Amino acid sequence: MVKKAHVSTTINGEAVEFLCEPRQSLLEVLRDTLELTGSKEGCNNGNCGACTVMLDGVPVNSCLVLAVEAEGAQIGTIEGMADTAHLHPLQQCFLEGAALQCGICTPGFLVAAKALLDRNPRPSEQDIRFELAGNLCRCTGYDKIVRAVQDAAVALQETSR
Repeated sequence: MVKKAHVSTTINGEAVEFLCEPRQSLLEVLRDTLELTGSKEGCNNGNCGACTVMLDGVPVNSCLVLAVEAEGAQIGTIEGMADTAHLHPLQQCFLEGAALQCGICTPGFLVAAKALLDRNPRPSEQDIRFELAGNLCRCTGYDKIVRAVQDAAVALQETSR
C-alpha cells in the first residue's frame, strides 16, 4: 500500500489541500482529484504543452511535475484566467480570431501566452512564436494563434490606459 502525501497549495488564488501518491503528476491531481479539467493531457511526456499551468509564476508542463512538488506553491490554471463575468482578453481574441478548433491545445496556449504578456506586454511576432514553441497545435495552425496573442496584447494595452 502506497502512503499518500498531504499537499497544501494555492490554486487560482484559493488555498487547497489534497492527498496524492508520491508518483502522481500535478496534471493527474488537477484533473482527477481536484476536478480542474481545463488543463489537458496531450502527449503526457512534456512535448505538446497542452497541460501548461503556472507554478510560482513560471509556465510548466504539469504532466512533468510531481503533485508533491506543489507543496506551498502558487498554481495558476486555465480555470483562473477569466473572471466570473468576462473572458480574459486572450480568450476573447482566441474566440474572435478562430484560433482554436478541437480545444486540446488551447488551454496550454492561453496559459503560456498570458505568461508572455504578463512579462512582455508588447511582444514581437518572433517573441510570441518563441514563447509558444513548446505548445503544439494539430488543428488550427499557428498563424491564427499568433494573431490572437497580438490582438490580445493590443486589447490589454488599451484597457490599461
